[in-house]
Amino acid sequence: MGAPGEAGRGGGTPPPAADRDPGLQPERTRLAWRRTVLSAAVAAVLAGRQVLRGGAPGPVEAVLMVLVALLWWAFAVVAHRRMRALTVGRPAALAPRPALLVAGCTVALAVCGAALLAPGR
Repeated sequence: MGAPGEAGRGGGTPPPAADRDPGLQPERTRLAWRRTVLSAAVAAVLAGRQVLRGGAPGPVEAVLMVLVALLWWAFAVVAHRRMRALTVGRPAALAPRPALLVAGCTVALAVCGAALLAPGR
């Protein structure tokens, strides 16, 4: 048996959202999303700079640069929506579709970056 104030909370059910004190965790998570978007932007700009340093980019490099820009934009949109969702006391869990989009953008950006910076280009 639990303490008298714990009636109705047995079985591992979480307390109601009104009882939750989120502290600084949502703010830290928002800041982490912002840092990630900023670091992805810096990486995309540096990859583009590296490509342009060798002269005019070829058609493959131009397509990869546009793809990197689009992937970064998609990632930034999902991140911005997530940051806005974190302004409430208890945000909903990240849905599978946006989570898959974020993971896919991250992997695709890494592949595009490796292709742009590959030796011999």
